[in-house]
Amino acid sequence: MEFTVQQIADLLQGQVEGDNLAKVRTLAKIEEAQAGALAFLANPKYEAFLYTTGASAVIVSDKLELKKPVSATLIRVSDPYSSFSTLLQYYQTALLASKTGVEEPAFMGNASTIGENHYRGAFSYIGNNCKIGANVRIFPQVYIGDNVTIGDNTTLFAGAKLYANTVVGNNCTVHAGAVLGSDGFGFAPQADGSYKIVPQIGNVVLEDDVSIGANTTIDCATMGSTVIRKGTKIDNLVQIAHNVEVGEHTVIAAQTGISGSAKIGSHCVIAGQVGIVGHITIADKTTIGAQSGVGKSIKKTGTIIQGSPAFDYKQNLRALTVFRKLPELQREVEALRDKA
Repeated sequence: MEFTVQQIADLLQGQVEGDNLAKVRTLAKIEEAQAGALAFLANPKYEAFLYTTGASAVIVSDKLELKKPVSATLIRVSDPYSSFSTLLQYYQTALLASKTGVEEPAFMGNASTIGENHYRGAFSYIGNNCKIGANVRIFPQVYIGDNVTIGDNTTLFAGAKLYANTVVGNNCTVHAGAVLGSDGFGFAPQADGSYKIVPQIGNVVLEDDVSIGANTTIDCATMGSTVIRKGTKIDNLVQIAHNVEVGEHTVIAAQTGISGSAKIGSHCVIAGQVGIVGHITIADKTTIGAQSGVGKSIKKTGTIIQGSPAFDYKQNLRALTVFRKLPELQREVEALRDKA
């Protein structure tokens, strides 16, 4: 695909500074870009590359003051990072739109329906009584169980697995290897020390605009639904247990584990390798630092916590400062004891 700089500027509502008819065919990092590429500059640390880049065009801030002449055509916008993200989104959408039709072999069960302009990759499987919307992309080796509902413009990448009764909204993305609807970890201890399986008969519900990372697992509810609310973004290798609810527009980074029946608020930020115990509530706009262990409910909106067990972020930093000095403090205490 090839576009003029002016076409891109019109899309981003930006202003061209230079050759508005310059052609771009690809996207690249500013430090690596060559002729025909479009790059962007958002971080001031990379400004030096603006004066040496081989890119044909660069997206920059409308507030940037040039220190040297530049050879690239500039597209000035209010937020270069967001504008480049928008462009990437259009580019990805165009690539996905090129995937249409049905590759054989592909299977679709009885009484299942799928909307227009869809793509079904080879070896994909759709069970019985499924309702799948328009512009859906189902890549090879995707498994969709019985009674699954999928909204419009959703993409399921290769090897994703949706168990029976899963509900996926509009504009969702489920990346390769993700599993939605596997059994929750429900076992009842018996008097003889063994464990009896507690059947998990609920489902998983993803609302609109949700993204699920590769190899992430979301367990079905024991009864009712495990729910991921609108706009939430979940990274790779995340485990979400049965009956969890995650609020709108929350982001969860890799290797986080959320135990059963925890309730996560809206607009929360959960960093990598966080562990959250079950049956607690996390307030809206909570930020949880990496490798934290959360063992009790967070009730105050906007709380920032860190550590294991997790507590107030600033207090945690002060505690870490003391912790690093413990060997020195121990020597001082021992010296005082010897003098006593």
